Amino acid sequence: MNRRLQAPEKVTDFRILRPQGAHTLACGLNAPLTVRIAGHVGYYCAGMNKQATVIIEGNAGAGVAENMMSGTVRVTGDASQSAGATAHGGLLVVEGNAAARCGISLKGADIVVFGDVGHMSMFMAQRGRLVVFGDAGEALGDSIYEARIYVRGKADKLGADCVQKDMRDEHRDELRELLAAAGAPEVNLDDFKRYGSVRQLYHFNIDNAGAY
Repeated sequence: MNRRLQAPEKVTDFRILRPQGAHTLACGLNAPLTVRIAGHVGYYCAGMNKQATVIIEGNAGAGVAENMMSGTVRVTGDASQSAGATAHGGLLVVEGNAAARCGISLKGADIVVFGDVGHMSMFMAQRGRLVVFGDAGEALGDSIYEARIYVRGKADKLGADCVQKDMRDEHRDELRELLAAAGAPEVNLDDFKRYGSVRQLYHFNIDNAGAY
């Protein structure tokens, strides 16, 4: 299946039936395709995606949209750990919950989660944005760089070097654009709080050794 999706010729719309939890499905796509997967998928679905829109009508295993460069990946159910890991660009939407390490080492992509995210989400995230409608698990944004996090629910156990920041008009505009791109339900933007790096761990400092 992946070989056909990676060399689509004249066909641009695909529907995959009964995936039965297959791993690494729809990986390495590099064309403006639309791929609908009718069912649950295993790990690393839609990894390394470029340009394509991949819609998973069910749950996704670990590493969905891992290392994505562009395009859109939507999961209508829940996503397991490390959703969107290391992704450089594009948009990942999880309509359910995302487990631990959502957005780990993010490098520029956007992730919108309609539910909760697990612990260590956005660990060492360098660039990009994460929006969470629900609660965030402990150690949110640990060792974060210049990525931005918006959380509507609870985020009371932040990781090292992650702090709550002011929510200014520019951030509300950014959030509004992200929610529109994700097709999110209408909510009051003032319900969200913004989190980011306090920039104490950028360079090794022996006085911060306990926080590394």
